[in-house]
Amino acid sequence: MKDLSMHIMDIVQNSISAAANLIEIRIRIRKELDLYQLDILDNGKGMDEEMLSKVTDPFYTTRKTRKVGLGIPLLKMNAERTGGKFRIDSTPGIGTSVLSEFRPEHPDMLPEGDLEGTIVLLCHSNPEIHFIFNYQFEENSYCFDTEEIKEALGEIGISEPMVYPMLKELLKSNLEETRK
Repeated sequence: MKDLSMHIMDIVQNSISAAANLIEIRIRIRKELDLYQLDILDNGKGMDEEMLSKVTDPFYTTRKTRKVGLGIPLLKMNAERTGGKFRIDSTPGIGTSVLSEFRPEHPDMLPEGDLEGTIVLLCHSNPEIHFIFNYQFEENSYCFDTEEIKEALGEIGISEPMVYPMLKELLKSNLEETRK
C-alpha cells in the first residue's frame, strides 16, 4: 500500500465483508509525541482465536479468489517499520478493532493519501452502513458521522451522484480547519 488511505480502504472492506453495519475510523495525530494513530473498529461478525492468530500471516486469507491476504500484514509491517505498534482484537459476534500507531517523523512513514476521497467513497458506496470518522490533530477534532449527514440531506440519499463532491468538499474543508 502506498499510503494510509489505501490501508483504510482495505481494512474497511474487511469490515464490510464481515457484515458490519457500524464502522468507526479514528485518526489521532500528536506531533509533540511523534504519534499518528489509525484505528478502525467495527461491529461485524468478529473472528475466533484461531483466525485471529493467522490474520497477520500474508499467506492466510478467507477469500477463495486468491491465496494471499496482504492488507492486515502490510498495515502491521508499515506501522512497525516506523517504530510504531499494531494490534488487532476481535470477538465473535461483537466485532473487530484494528489499532495501529506510526511515528510520523520516521523516514518510512507513509503519506495520508486521499483521505477525504477514501472516506467519502466508502460512505457513498455503502449507504446502508453507519460510518463515523473521527479526526483529531493535536487538540482540534472533527467528527464526520453519516447518520448526521443523512439527517441533514433529508430526502436526498447519501449515494446520489451530486452528494459525492459536496461531501468531499465538506470533509476537506473541515480537515484543513482541524489541522490549523
